[in-house]
Amino acid sequence: MATDTIDQKTLSGLIEAGAVRAAHVVGQRGGWGVLFRYGMTERALATQRGNVRTWANFETLATYLRELGIVRFEVDAAQYDPVAPRSSAEQSKAERAREQMKAAHADAAYNRWFRETVRASMAEADAPGSVKVPHDAVAALLRAGDTAGLRALAAGKAATPATKPKRTGRK
Repeated sequence: MATDTIDQKTLSGLIEAGAVRAAHVVGQRGGWGVLFRYGMTERALATQRGNVRTWANFETLATYLRELGIVRFEVDAAQYDPVAPRSSAEQSKAERAREQMKAAHADAAYNRWFRETVRASMAEADAPGSVKVPHDAVAALLRAGDTAGLRALAAGKAATPATKPKRTGRK
């Protein structure tokens, strides 16, 4: 395809003036491009960033041309390769987008799981038959290392922290 390009605004003006003589759709790696002939010049349509505009889907390109008022155009599919990526940059963009979508779905699934778990835990804690244990009692059992007392609390039985003699340092 040609390296010289034409922007959308200029192309629309040329079409309205009747200066565009032909449109030539060219197949390429991963998509389709289009060359416009006007006067003695042939140029490809440019993106807003100045690159050559390509379409992955032929029907989308045909619809675009029809909306511009171009209903007849030539097609050259000799270089068309639907399997090949348009460019290595676009392939990496697609891979990056795929990874971002996977991460977003994983984050959403984790968020859903976390909210459901918290909701279920709060419902269990608010249930009329649930046993409420003061934080200080649990902390005292943990400090004392009383696993039997912690098990008793978990089973819903009252437990008091076992008092162990405090170690004194030698003098």
